[in-house]
Amino acid sequence: MIELKGLTKAYCSSGQEVKAVQNAAFTLHDGEFASIVGHSGSGKSTLLSIIGGLTRPDAGAVLIDGENIWDRSDRELAALRNEKLAFVYQFSSLLPTLTAGENVLLPTAFGGKGTPADALILLELVGLGGKAERYPAELSGGEQQRVAIARAFINSPKIILADEPTGDLDEETETAVMDFFETANRERKVTIIMVTHNTDLAKRASRKFRMKHGMIEELK
Repeated sequence: MIELKGLTKAYCSSGQEVKAVQNAAFTLHDGEFASIVGHSGSGKSTLLSIIGGLTRPDAGAVLIDGENIWDRSDRELAALRNEKLAFVYQFSSLLPTLTAGENVLLPTAFGGKGTPADALILLELVGLGGKAERYPAELSGGEQQRVAIARAFINSPKIILADEPTGDLDEETETAVMDFFETANRERKVTIIMVTHNTDLAKRASRKFRMKHGMIEELK
């Protein structure tokens, strides 16, 4: 279970304080799929970064399985991210000197249970069967993003944090990615929090939230 309690984060911009996240709170149970919509600058990405243990909040707590992750040391946070969490961003950020299969396996270099056989299965699931030996330069942008999504699942995370995962994709690839997320959520019981500006994509989640001026509310 993920529980947010009074999360607040402010930055200084041009000499003025900007509250990126204001008193954010909600609870997600294991296996839920949540979307967060909002305009650029509404605080969506900052909130996701706090939940993922990348940006320390000024106040509040992020409880995962009852434990506040921000009570952990930096080393413990890194272990948590590798063991329980995985991130998908708008851009794939693949290593150009590694093949697709090697890129998928990269998180296992820092500990994990994924195997080369698992990497091949994941590439097949995202529609890239037979392309494990291709390098990023030999793949389209959409294919690179699907490699990045396969990489996120290699260590069997409990939670996927996706920040505009389809923002740079064509409509067909976008649909394929969302289908994969829904299947993983349903069959693997992976909890997914997806940030998007696309309200149509957001509707595919079982829980829907909106952020505005750093404040979050659930949509019914």
